Amino acid sequence: MAEWIRGALAAVRRGEPLAMVTIVGAQGSTPRETFARMLVWPDRFTGTIGGGSLERQGLEQGRRLLAQDARRHALQDYPLGPMLGQCCGGHVRLLIERLDAECLGWLEPAAARTTPFALTARFADGAMQRTVEPVAVPSDSPRTPIPEVRTISEAIRPRLPRLVIFGAGHVGQAVARAFAPLPFHLDWLASREDLRPEAGGTQAVILSEDELEAAVEAAPPDTLFAIFTHSHELDYRLVRAALRNGRFRYLGLIGSATKRARFESRLRADGFGDGDLARLTSPIGIPTLKSKAPEVIAVSVAAQLLQLVEEPAP
Repeated sequence: MAEWIRGALAAVRRGEPLAMVTIVGAQGSTPRETFARMLVWPDRFTGTIGGGSLERQGLEQGRRLLAQDARRHALQDYPLGPMLGQCCGGHVRLLIERLDAECLGWLEPAAARTTPFALTARFADGAMQRTVEPVAVPSDSPRTPIPEVRTISEAIRPRLPRLVIFGAGHVGQAVARAFAPLPFHLDWLASREDLRPEAGGTQAVILSEDELEAAVEAAPPDTLFAIFTHSHELDYRLVRAALRNGRFRYLGLIGSATKRARFESRLRADGFGDGDLARLTSPIGIPTLKSKAPEVIAVSVAAQLLQLVEEPAP
Protein backbone atom coordinates (compact mmCIF):
# COMPACT_ATOMS: atom_id res chain seq x y z
CA MET A 1 0.00 0.00 0.00
CA ALA A 2 1.05 3.60 -0.50
CA GLU A 3 0.63 5.19 2.95
CA TRP A 4 4.41 5.24 3.34
CA ILE A 5 4.69 7.41 0.21
CA ARG A 6 2.48 10.10 1.68
CA GLY A 7 4.31 9.91 5.01
CA ALA A 8 7.72 10.22 3.35
CA LEU A 9 6.58 13.08 1.12
CA ALA A 10 5.18 15.01 4.09
CA ALA A 11 8.47 14.60 5.99
CA VAL A 12 10.57 15.72 3.02
CA ARG A 13 8.36 18.76 2.48
CA ARG A 14 8.88 19.65 6.15
CA GLY A 15 12.62 19.57 5.54
CA GLU A 16 13.19 16.36 7.52
CA PRO A 17 15.72 14.10 5.79
CA LEU A 18 15.00 10.46 6.52
CA ALA A 19 16.10 7.02 5.39
CA MET A 20 13.96 4.27 3.89
CA VAL A 21 14.90 0.65 4.57
CA THR A 22 13.22 -1.84 2.24
CA ILE A 23 13.41 -5.61 1.87
CA VAL A 24 14.11 -5.96 -1.85
CA GLY A 25 14.92 -9.67 -1.83
CA ALA A 26 13.91 -12.60 0.37
CA GLN A 27 14.88 -16.26 0.11
CA GLY A 28 13.82 -19.07 2.40
CA SER A 29 12.20 -18.39 5.76
CA THR A 30 12.23 -14.65 6.54
CA PRO A 31 10.36 -12.51 9.10
CA ARG A 32 8.75 -10.26 6.46
CA GLU A 33 8.00 -10.35 2.77
CA THR A 34 9.66 -8.49 -0.12
CA PHE A 35 8.96 -4.73 -0.09
CA ALA A 36 8.21 -4.55 3.61
CA ARG A 37 9.83 -1.30 4.72
CA MET A 38 10.62 1.20 7.46
CA LEU A 39 10.97 4.97 7.37
CA VAL A 40 13.82 5.95 9.69
CA TRP A 41 14.61 9.29 11.33
CA PRO A 42 17.50 9.92 13.73
CA ASP A 43 15.13 9.65 16.71
CA ARG A 44 12.23 7.45 15.57
CA PHE A 45 10.94 5.12 12.87
CA THR A 46 7.68 3.83 11.40
CA GLY A 47 6.92 0.47 9.81
CA THR A 48 8.74 -2.81 10.35
CA ILE A 49 10.90 -5.27 8.45
CA GLY A 50 10.25 -8.00 10.99
CA GLY A 51 11.79 -7.00 14.29
CA GLY A 52 14.76 -8.58 16.04
CA SER A 53 18.35 -8.36 14.87
CA LEU A 54 17.45 -7.69 11.23
CA GLU A 55 15.40 -4.64 12.14
CA ARG A 56 18.10 -3.37 14.48
CA GLN A 57 20.65 -3.65 11.67
CA GLY A 58 18.30 -1.84 9.30
CA LEU A 59 17.79 0.99 11.77
CA GLU A 60 21.53 1.33 12.37
CA GLN A 61 22.29 1.37 8.66
CA GLY A 62 19.55 3.91 7.96
CA ARG A 63 20.87 6.25 10.65
CA ARG A 64 24.48 5.84 9.49
CA LEU A 65 23.38 6.81 5.99
CA LEU A 66 21.67 9.92 7.36
CA ALA A 67 24.83 10.91 9.22
CA GLN A 68 26.93 11.12 6.05
CA ASP A 69 26.68 13.15 2.87
CA ALA A 70 28.70 11.05 0.41
CA ARG A 71 26.38 8.04 -0.01
CA ARG A 72 22.69 8.12 -0.86
CA HIS A 73 21.95 4.40 -0.96
CA ALA A 74 23.31 1.00 0.01
CA LEU A 75 22.42 -2.61 -0.79
CA GLN A 76 23.18 -5.18 1.89
CA ASP A 77 22.68 -8.95 2.09
CA TYR A 78 21.87 -10.58 5.43
CA PRO A 79 21.99 -14.36 5.89
CA LEU A 80 19.75 -14.40 8.95
CA GLY A 81 21.30 -17.37 10.71
CA PRO A 82 25.06 -16.95 10.22
CA MET A 83 25.16 -13.15 10.43
CA LEU A 84 22.32 -12.23 12.79
CA GLY A 85 21.67 -15.37 14.79
CA GLN A 86 18.00 -15.51 13.78
CA CYS A 87 16.62 -19.02 13.51
CA CYS A 88 14.49 -18.18 10.44
CA GLY A 89 17.43 -19.36 8.39
CA GLY A 90 16.57 -17.33 5.29
CA HIS A 91 18.39 -14.63 3.38
CA VAL A 92 17.29 -10.98 3.12
CA ARG A 93 18.54 -8.18 0.88
CA LEU A 94 17.98 -4.64 2.15
CA LEU A 95 17.97 -1.40 0.17
CA ILE A 96 18.74 1.60 2.37
CA GLU A 97 18.23 5.00 0.75
CA ARG A 98 18.20 8.63 1.79
CA LEU A 99 14.98 10.58 1.20
CA ASP A 100 15.24 14.36 0.94
CA ALA A 101 14.40 17.18 -1.45
CA GLU A 102 16.27 15.41 -4.27
CA CYS A 103 13.57 12.70 -4.13
CA LEU A 104 10.61 15.03 -4.77
CA GLY A 105 10.90 14.19 -8.47
CA TRP A 106 9.52 10.71 -7.80
CA LEU A 107 7.78 11.13 -4.44
CA GLU A 108 5.34 13.76 -5.70
CA PRO A 109 4.17 11.87 -8.83
CA ALA A 110 3.97 8.63 -6.83
CA ALA A 111 1.78 10.27 -4.19
CA ALA A 112 -0.45 11.75 -6.90
CA ARG A 113 -1.17 8.42 -8.58
CA THR A 114 -4.65 6.97 -8.09
CA THR A 115 -4.17 3.84 -10.20
CA PRO A 116 -1.61 1.01 -9.83
CA PHE A 117 1.93 1.83 -10.92
CA ALA A 118 5.51 0.65 -10.54
CA LEU A 119 8.22 2.27 -8.46
CA THR A 120 11.51 1.30 -10.06
CA ALA A 121 15.09 1.71 -8.88
CA ARG A 122 17.86 1.54 -11.49
CA PHE A 123 21.51 1.20 -10.53
CA ALA A 124 24.46 2.34 -12.66
CA ASP A 125 27.94 3.70 -11.97
CA GLY A 126 27.43 3.55 -8.21
CA ALA A 127 24.25 5.67 -8.29
CA MET A 128 20.55 4.84 -8.01
CA GLN A 129 17.69 6.52 -9.87
CA ARG A 130 14.03 6.16 -8.87
CA THR A 131 11.26 6.41 -11.47
CA VAL A 132 7.46 6.07 -11.44
CA GLU A 133 6.33 3.87 -14.33
CA PRO A 134 3.03 2.42 -15.61
CA VAL A 135 3.91 -1.22 -14.91
CA ALA A 136 6.63 -3.13 -13.12
CA VAL A 137 9.63 -4.27 -15.12
CA PRO A 138 11.56 -7.46 -14.36
CA SER A 139 13.71 -7.15 -11.23
CA ASP A 140 17.08 -8.73 -10.68
CA SER A 141 16.88 -11.87 -8.57
CA PRO A 142 17.95 -11.68 -4.91
CA ARG A 143 20.57 -14.25 -5.93
CA THR A 144 22.18 -11.72 -8.31
CA PRO A 145 25.45 -10.49 -6.76
CA ILE A 146 24.99 -6.97 -5.43
CA PRO A 147 27.57 -5.38 -7.81
CA GLU A 148 25.57 -6.79 -10.74
CA VAL A 149 22.13 -5.57 -9.62
CA ARG A 150 20.69 -3.15 -12.19
CA THR A 151 16.92 -3.00 -11.59
CA ILE A 152 14.46 -3.41 -8.71
CA SER A 153 10.81 -2.74 -9.55
CA GLU A 154 7.87 -2.76 -7.13
CA ALA A 155 4.17 -2.79 -8.04
CA ILE A 156 2.26 -0.22 -5.97
CA ARG A 157 -1.49 -0.17 -5.39
CA PRO A 158 -2.36 3.35 -4.19
CA ARG A 159 -5.90 2.68 -3.06
CA LEU A 160 -6.81 0.50 -0.14
CA PRO A 161 -9.54 -2.09 -0.71
CA ARG A 162 -12.89 -0.55 0.29
CA LEU A 163 -14.77 -2.57 2.92
CA VAL A 164 -18.31 -1.61 3.89
CA ILE A 165 -19.62 -3.14 7.13
CA PHE A 166 -23.36 -3.07 7.79
CA GLY A 167 -24.51 -3.38 11.38
CA ALA A 168 -23.39 -2.04 14.76
CA GLY A 169 -24.40 -4.83 17.11
CA HIS A 170 -21.92 -7.01 18.96
CA VAL A 171 -20.53 -8.62 15.80
CA GLY A 172 -20.43 -5.38 13.81
CA GLN A 173 -18.50 -3.68 16.60
CA ALA A 174 -16.02 -6.57 16.87
CA VAL A 175 -15.47 -6.61 13.10
CA ALA A 176 -14.98 -2.84 12.99
CA ARG A 177 -12.41 -3.05 15.78
CA ALA A 178 -10.58 -5.90 14.05
CA PHE A 179 -10.32 -4.05 10.74
CA ALA A 180 -9.38 -0.64 12.12
CA PRO A 181 -5.58 -1.30 11.98
CA LEU A 182 -5.69 -3.41 8.80
CA PRO A 183 -4.97 -2.17 5.25
CA PHE A 184 -8.58 -1.47 4.26
CA HIS A 185 -10.59 1.68 3.68
CA LEU A 186 -13.39 1.02 6.15
CA ASP A 187 -16.94 2.37 5.93
CA TRP A 188 -19.10 1.33 8.90
CA LEU A 189 -22.83 1.84 8.34
CA ALA A 190 -25.84 0.96 10.48
CA SER A 191 -29.54 1.74 10.81
CA ARG A 192 -30.90 3.59 13.83
CA GLU A 193 -32.64 0.43 14.99
CA ASP A 194 -29.41 -1.52 14.64
CA LEU A 195 -27.31 0.75 16.84
CA ARG A 196 -27.10 -0.53 20.41
CA PRO A 197 -26.10 1.50 23.47
CA GLU A 198 -22.74 -0.29 23.70
CA ALA A 199 -21.86 1.11 20.25
CA GLY A 200 -21.92 4.65 21.64
CA GLY A 201 -18.78 6.61 20.83
CA THR A 202 -17.87 4.48 17.82
CA GLN A 203 -17.52 5.64 14.24
CA ALA A 204 -20.56 3.93 12.77
CA VAL A 205 -22.54 6.18 10.42
CA ILE A 206 -26.27 5.96 11.11
CA LEU A 207 -28.55 5.84 8.05
CA SER A 208 -32.11 4.80 7.36
CA GLU A 209 -32.67 1.36 5.86
CA ASP A 210 -33.49 2.94 2.50
CA GLU A 211 -30.22 4.90 2.65
CA LEU A 212 -28.28 1.75 3.47
CA GLU A 213 -29.74 0.01 0.43
CA ALA A 214 -28.93 3.03 -1.73
CA ALA A 215 -25.35 2.98 -0.43
CA VAL A 216 -24.95 -0.59 -1.68
CA GLU A 217 -26.39 0.24 -5.08
CA ALA A 218 -24.08 3.24 -5.47
CA ALA A 219 -20.90 1.53 -4.26
CA PRO A 220 -17.90 1.68 -6.62
CA PRO A 221 -16.55 -1.41 -8.38
CA ASP A 222 -14.61 -3.99 -6.32
CA THR A 223 -16.19 -2.95 -3.01
CA LEU A 224 -16.17 -5.58 -0.25
CA PHE A 225 -19.47 -5.93 1.63
CA ALA A 226 -19.92 -7.58 5.05
CA ILE A 227 -23.47 -7.70 6.45
CA PHE A 228 -24.23 -8.13 10.17
CA THR A 229 -27.46 -6.21 10.82
CA HIS A 230 -30.12 -6.90 13.46
CA SER A 231 -32.76 -7.76 10.86
CA HIS A 232 -32.94 -10.66 8.42
CA GLU A 233 -35.22 -8.56 6.24
CA LEU A 234 -32.66 -5.75 6.10
CA ASP A 235 -29.92 -8.30 5.46
CA TYR A 236 -31.95 -9.56 2.51
CA ARG A 237 -32.47 -6.09 1.08
CA LEU A 238 -28.73 -5.41 1.26
CA VAL A 239 -27.77 -8.73 -0.32
CA ARG A 240 -30.30 -8.21 -3.11
CA ALA A 241 -29.00 -4.67 -3.72
CA ALA A 242 -25.41 -5.91 -3.91
CA LEU A 243 -26.31 -8.63 -6.41
CA ARG A 244 -28.17 -6.08 -8.50
CA ASN A 245 -25.12 -3.81 -8.40
CA GLY A 246 -22.99 -6.78 -9.42
CA ARG A 247 -19.66 -4.91 -9.37
CA PHE A 248 -18.58 -5.97 -5.88
CA ARG A 249 -15.57 -8.13 -5.12
CA TYR A 250 -16.91 -9.78 -1.97
CA LEU A 251 -20.36 -10.19 -0.43
CA GLY A 252 -20.36 -11.75 3.03
CA LEU A 253 -23.47 -12.40 5.12
CA ILE A 254 -23.58 -13.58 8.71
CA GLY A 255 -25.88 -16.52 9.36
CA SER A 256 -26.37 -20.25 9.24
CA ALA A 257 -26.69 -22.66 6.33
CA THR A 258 -30.45 -22.55 6.93
CA LYS A 259 -30.49 -18.77 6.58
CA ARG A 260 -28.54 -19.04 3.36
CA ALA A 261 -30.97 -21.62 1.96
CA ARG A 262 -33.92 -19.33 2.72
CA PHE A 263 -32.18 -16.37 1.14
CA GLU A 264 -31.33 -18.40 -1.95
CA SER A 265 -34.99 -19.38 -2.36
CA ARG A 266 -36.09 -15.75 -2.17
CA LEU A 267 -33.29 -14.58 -4.46
CA ARG A 268 -34.25 -17.13 -7.10
CA ALA A 269 -37.82 -15.88 -6.89
CA ASP A 270 -36.46 -12.38 -7.46
CA GLY A 271 -34.76 -13.49 -10.66
CA PHE A 272 -31.19 -14.28 -9.59
CA GLY A 273 -29.46 -17.35 -10.98
CA ASP A 274 -26.82 -19.83 -9.88
CA GLY A 275 -23.96 -17.52 -10.89
CA ASP A 276 -25.32 -14.75 -8.68
CA LEU A 277 -25.88 -17.04 -5.70
CA ALA A 278 -22.35 -18.44 -5.99
CA ARG A 279 -20.99 -14.97 -5.29
CA LEU A 280 -22.60 -14.84 -1.84
CA THR A 281 -20.33 -15.92 1.02
CA SER A 282 -22.59 -17.19 3.80
CA PRO A 283 -21.89 -18.30 6.44
CA ILE A 284 -19.26 -15.58 6.50
CA GLY A 285 -15.60 -16.08 7.36
CA ILE A 286 -13.29 -19.09 7.33
CA PRO A 287 -15.47 -22.24 7.29
CA THR A 288 -13.28 -24.23 9.69
CA LEU A 289 -13.72 -21.69 12.52
CA LYS A 290 -17.04 -22.64 14.13
CA SER A 291 -17.16 -20.31 17.14
CA LYS A 292 -19.99 -17.77 17.18
CA ALA A 293 -18.19 -15.41 19.57
CA PRO A 294 -18.12 -11.92 17.98
CA GLU A 295 -14.35 -11.60 18.36
CA VAL A 296 -13.75 -14.95 16.68
CA ILE A 297 -16.11 -14.07 13.83
CA ALA A 298 -14.18 -10.81 13.42
CA VAL A 299 -10.83 -12.61 13.20
CA SER A 300 -12.32 -15.14 10.76
CA VAL A 301 -13.67 -12.43 8.46
CA ALA A 302 -10.40 -10.48 8.66
CA ALA A 303 -8.37 -13.55 7.68
CA GLN A 304 -10.74 -14.36 4.82
CA LEU A 305 -10.56 -10.85 3.37
CA LEU A 306 -6.81 -10.53 3.82
CA GLN A 307 -6.43 -13.73 1.80
CA LEU A 308 -8.79 -12.35 -0.85
CA VAL A 309 -7.12 -8.99 -1.34
CA GLU A 310 -3.69 -10.59 -1.72
CA GLU A 311 -5.01 -12.25 -4.87
CA PRO A 312 -5.22 -10.24 -8.11
CA ALA A 313 -8.69 -8.86 -8.74
CA PRO A 314 -10.48 -10.80 -11.51
